Amino acid sequence: MNHQASSSLAPRDIVVEDVLPHSPEKVWRALTTSELIGRWLMPNDLKPVVGHRFTFKTQPMGGWDGIVHCQVLEVDPNRRLVYSWKGGSDDNPKYGAKLDSVVTWTLTSERGGTRLRLVHAGFRSPGNDFAYGAMKQGWGHIMGRIAEIIEGD
Repeated sequence: MNHQASSSLAPRDIVVEDVLPHSPEKVWRALTTSELIGRWLMPNDLKPVVGHRFTFKTQPMGGWDGIVHCQVLEVDPNRRLVYSWKGGSDDNPKYGAKLDSVVTWTLTSERGGTRLRLVHAGFRSPGNDFAYGAMKQGWGHIMGRIAEIIEGD
């Protein structure tokens, strides 16, 4: 029983993975082109350059201004993109504490397309429980949206 209690305090990750029927180059473009990202996620000013600071903008919630502050941590074109993801407010009891996390996209060429894996790591319990629940559901729909954007681009 103690093991369960201690593990509930450990950070949790959201993992979503799918094979998209597109080349790694096309998937990479959808993950790294600001205008395309805005179509499947949120308005942003991402540039795939290590050290670049950027933001995602969404609807404010309670004491949070709706801005996610990010920094590109790793870029391996057509293979891997990693950025920090920080947002929320500690003065926002309804929505939980600030989120200090990392998003990692991994692309692997496969027969018939590209295996795209998303790991959004660092959700702390109980403070980030609301964000974890909301984002787990949201990230779950992302692969299909990325594929749709690639189709239409």
